[in-house]
Amino acid sequence: MLSIIQAAGWPIWPLIIASIISVGIIGERLWSLSSSQVAPRSLLPKVQEWLQQGGVNDEVLANLERHSPLGQLFAAGLRNVSSSREMMQEAIEDTGRAVTHELERFLTTLGTIASVSPLLGLLGTVIGMVEIFGALTPTGGSPALLAHGISVALYNTAMGLIVAIPSMIFYRFFRAKVDALVMEMEQQSIKLVDMVHGDRK
Repeated sequence: MLSIIQAAGWPIWPLIIASIISVGIIGERLWSLSSSQVAPRSLLPKVQEWLQQGGVNDEVLANLERHSPLGQLFAAGLRNVSSSREMMQEAIEDTGRAVTHELERFLTTLGTIASVSPLLGLLGTVIGMVEIFGALTPTGGSPALLAHGISVALYNTAMGLIVAIPSMIFYRFFRAKVDALVMEMEQQSIKLVDMVHGDRK
């Protein structure tokens, strides 16, 4: 690996940094966006049980907010349990916008890496081509300099694609995952509102 980095030259270092950031984001989002972490299906029955036992207090609401993003929505709604349906829904929607923003954390960075990595690879390719042409003289060229220029061009092109392709795949995957989780939380929140206002048992 070290020999490849040396052959690719300095233009590969931004790609290495981008790959490390990309891997970190992918790992963090795989953990954070799991359904059990964001919208556990067991939470609504628990809330229903608490409501049947006489309601919720500030301590329960605080625990709900710390429990999961879905718990934050439930807590926002239950803080307005004595208000009208519209007020309760509005409170959930306001919190939902903040929760959705949190679920999308780092995705812009991952998408930027996916878009920029091929360009960084192209930059390395151009630098390699410059070195190749710089090694050419009227009397010929140095084989070592020509080989180095070719290495810089090819290794950076390959590295740019190696970083960009997985980053783009996971970016699209996480975007779809966030959309699915937001939809699930909306459905669970609607059930909570219906439950509180007696439209659903």
